Amino acid sequence: MLFAFSVAPTVSDTPDGSVSAAVAEAVRIVRESGLPNETTAMFTTVEGEWDECLAVINRATEAVAAVSPRVSLVIKADIRPGHTGQLTEKVRRVEEHLRG
Repeated sequence: MLFAFSVAPTVSDTPDGSVSAAVAEAVRIVRESGLPNETTAMFTTVEGEWDECLAVINRATEAVAAVSPRVSLVIKADIRPGHTGQLTEKVRRVEEHLRG
C-alpha cells in the first residue's frame, strides 16, 4: 500500500511563515521508520502495510503537533493487496508509456 500524506502546523512563529522545520521533523520520523518513502514538495509517500504506515503517519503528526496547537493532515492511500515496490514501479510504468 502507498500512503501519500502532508502534515504541517497551521500556526508558524517564523517571520516568513515557513513551516519547514516542523515538516522536517515529520519527514525524519518517516525516514527513520525504515519503510520505503519519498518526499516531494507537497507530499511524503510511504509504502508498507496499513498498520505500519498509519503508525508512522501518526508519529509524524504528533511531532508536528508538538510545535503547533493546530495541525493540518491530508492522507491519500493506494490500497492494492499483493503488490509491493509500487513507490517506484508506478512511476516506471508511466515513464515507459511516455517513451512510447
